[in-house]
Amino acid sequence: MSSYILVMSTNQNWHGTTIVLIRKGNQTIVAGDGQVSLGNTVLKSKAKKVRKIEKRNVIAGFAGSTADALTLFERLEAKLEKHAGNLTRAAVELAKDWRTDKYLRRLEALMAVADKEKSFIISGTGDVLEPEDGIIGIGSGGNYALAAAKVLMDSEMSAEEIAKKSLKVASEICVFTNGNVTTEKV
Repeated sequence: MSSYILVMSTNQNWHGTTIVLIRKGNQTIVAGDGQVSLGNTVLKSKAKKVRKIEKRNVIAGFAGSTADALTLFERLEAKLEKHAGNLTRAAVELAKDWRTDKYLRRLEALMAVADKEKSFIISGTGDVLEPEDGIIGIGSGGNYALAAAKVLMDSEMSAEEIAKKSLKVASEICVFTNGNVTTEKV
């Protein structure tokens, strides 16, 4: 837990995070920036917003409140265990719980998750969306990173290079995104 910061406040809004997920060739990468902001204040610049579930070879990135995202990550891990590593089933079950559970539906986050074969965005509204082109961008700079990644997919760059370059572009546009990048791959 030392690489995460948890702040409880009802007076200010959480902003920030850019997560990009890239599938290219046989590579799947999730990358995230390191900035944690509360209102207009940067609280931390090197947070880790991407994680890997080693046992199931699943990677995830999350945007939103840190405590909420960690709760959802733990729930995803439990769903993967329950469904023998089937990411599709685990994602759908997590989304159902997130939408219908009295406690979970108050959580404010988005998740980008992937294994060797599938990628999904999971939201609290019950959505489990699989991208058509193997690219996901979420968070305040998500659309900037997504646009950059779409352009770079036709290049000779690897998935990891595209993810890092996309986050660099987002960090130059979105004030809630920085250039401290963490990546995970499957």
